[in-house]
Amino acid sequence: MEIAEEGRHLLKERGFLVVEAGGEELGRVPLDDIAALVATARGTSLTTSLIAALAERGTPVVLCGANFAPVALVFPLAGHHAQQRRMEAQLAATRPLAKRLWAQVVAAKLRAQAAALASAGLPSAALARLARSVRSGDPENAEAQGARRYWPLMMGEGFRRDPSLPGANALLNYGYAVLRAGVARAICAAGLHPSLGIFHRHPHNPLPLADDLMEPFRPLVDLEVRALVAEGASEVDRVAKRRLAALLLADVPTAFGTSPFATALMRCAASLAESYLSGVPALEFPMLSAEGGNVIAEPDFPVGLSGHVDVRDVRSSGDDEV
Repeated sequence: MEIAEEGRHLLKERGFLVVEAGGEELGRVPLDDIAALVATARGTSLTTSLIAALAERGTPVVLCGANFAPVALVFPLAGHHAQQRRMEAQLAATRPLAKRLWAQVVAAKLRAQAAALASAGLPSAALARLARSVRSGDPENAEAQGARRYWPLMMGEGFRRDPSLPGANALLNYGYAVLRAGVARAICAAGLHPSLGIFHRHPHNPLPLADDLMEPFRPLVDLEVRALVAEGASEVDRVAKRRLAALLLADVPTAFGTSPFATALMRCAASLAESYLSGVPALEFPMLSAEGGNVIAEPDFPVGLSGHVDVRDVRSSGDDEV
């Protein structure tokens, strides 16, 4: 759910989120039906009881700044019956385990990028091969190698991924904000803490684990932005927001059959929790193939919830390891 209009006041009434303007009610939504609340309008006000009620349900509240880039997120402190045991295992994870988990994330991201390119009818074999070469800790920086091949193909030769730029970059910012919120919700629901990342580390980033796990899912956003740009979209308007937000409801193929994207995120976070507990990396991602065909199944209704690998995210093999 996004609040994009100025002057909206949000409050909790029984089991509903109520939206008001000028003292009059504009609408209400059951709290249990909200996967994430995104506030992009700067004049939005929220009551603390509403924020607490959303946190109790594991629903993140995302605050966006300039160009729709997320700047803050309120997430729950509790939400899973085995949270303490899982967080202890997360804290105790060894460096070798973290490096092997990151290799799985990078390989999955490269496979997803290859699948997205194939779905768009673009060359994908190089990325598929690169995915098979990823080693523990990704010392060859295959993620960055893939990005250099991927973006000119996906968005055109002149494209440069820069979150501060308008147009396609702003659309990607918004789509990634939706994705990040969905991943953060899944992480909290799995009893893990989003501030304890596998690879991403930054003193001003409260959600490095969300940034880690969302990497293999970014190409789903990229495909939708590519389609929007092809249709003439140049700004983050209401139509674009609906299209990007609806990705969380799209169907993706998994080992358990076709599932909603949000469910796939939950399974991915749960598989990370089990990996921490067992000490064996076994992350579960959607079964995306680079052999062609659709990467996601389009929902049967109109499509309404931080950048790809760049200099800030990539370290050379000579830097400190995870």
